[in-house]
Amino acid sequence: MDRTRVVIMGAAGRDFHDFNTAYRNDPSVEVVAFTAATQIPGIAGRRYPVELAGPLYPDGIQIVAESELERLLANEKVDLVVFAYSDVTHEHVMHTASRALAGGADFELLGPARTMLPSTKPVVATGATRTGAGKSQTTRYLAALLEKQGLKVVVVRHPMPYGDLVAQRVQRYATYADLDRYETTIEEREEYEPHLDAGRVLYAGVDYEAILRQAETEADVVLWDGGNNDFPFFRPDVFVVVADPLRAGHEMHYHPGETNIRMADAVVINKVDSATPEQVAEVRANIAAVNSRARVILARSTLTLQGGKIDGKKVAVVEDGPTLTHGGMTYGAGVVAARRFGAAELVNPRPYAVGQLAETLSHYPALEHLLPAMGYGQGQMHELETTLNSMPADLVLSATPIDLTRVLKLEKPVVRVRYELEELAGDPAAQGQSNLTELLAPIVERARAGSASKTRR
Repeated sequence: MDRTRVVIMGAAGRDFHDFNTAYRNDPSVEVVAFTAATQIPGIAGRRYPVELAGPLYPDGIQIVAESELERLLANEKVDLVVFAYSDVTHEHVMHTASRALAGGADFELLGPARTMLPSTKPVVATGATRTGAGKSQTTRYLAALLEKQGLKVVVVRHPMPYGDLVAQRVQRYATYADLDRYETTIEEREEYEPHLDAGRVLYAGVDYEAILRQAETEADVVLWDGGNNDFPFFRPDVFVVVADPLRAGHEMHYHPGETNIRMADAVVINKVDSATPEQVAEVRANIAAVNSRARVILARSTLTLQGGKIDGKKVAVVEDGPTLTHGGMTYGAGVVAARRFGAAELVNPRPYAVGQLAETLSHYPALEHLLPAMGYGQGQMHELETTLNSMPADLVLSATPIDLTRVLKLEKPVVRVRYELEELAGDPAAQGQSNLTELLAPIVERARAGSASKTRR
């Protein structure tokens, strides 16, 4: 029997997971290539190694640029194209489908039933409507709520495998030394460091079946921290989705953010202190239209400064990279803090930017006077360091969750902007549950029962 020839389109995240869960051990399927989207640089040109691909793929699997899709369709006799990345418009998905269909192939999206892994432990998951909605701070908030109940929380983060895929198969982070050992990028550190600071163990990597089984050995509750606006890799008992009213309407127009809204047990509408009442109302109406059972919780990102004052200073602002690039925002917490805490002057970075950072600023002309924390490798980190040191600023105002001084040699003082989730109010019509503590109560009860049962054995 001829094998179905498949191309998986991705960005070094869900594409690898879809392969691992749906195709790796299926002798009726041959995955001939992964294509790499432009969201993350440096993915194309590698191979998915045989150690991860399995015995059906003794040479591994090629990873090529997404621009090569038509060539693959013509030369590899592709039967099926699987779309497997996130934070894109519905229209983008269908334009991609049209490319596949025009090349003679079928087009498919793999859903939760086929790709979510079941766990022996309770699973709480966070997702979002768009990247930059406030998912990471919500994950930290949920972890703290569970820990206050005496539970051991282990966080599992959506993949960001930018290095040696074999070495990154299962990564366990418990200390800052682990960050150095795995040669983590700035984007990875942004997600990992706050959990390490709180004393939590965090896992990430490539093979999420293996990751989950290892995490289960030390967790009362597994907390999935999603990437972009993807839906979870693990089957959640409670799914909390964060919506961003500053991009009101996007929850209905981006893939797979709409999927998340429709699946959510609770939707946190974040940033309500920065949004207008009309924006919040629009998000509420869209949630009610597609998922009336979801609890609606209002929240804001509480900003604080750490390391000094910025009153009247000339500042070089550094913001979270993905939020500003494919996330589509033109500013973030750093710009808000500069205006809120002393009317600091934002220095324009464009005359001083170098390398790929300069290209990024050119590609996103609507960005305010700030630098996205682009650091997907040592080269980009060096470019960010060079640019910041060249800017005529009094200090660096860093709104990335990491301590930049650990990875960059900066010649200016650094003031950090910290931001944490603060619940404001819930939806009184939502079946009597108006906050996340109440939503998590069944998880706490189940986890305690499991822990007691394990102790008795």
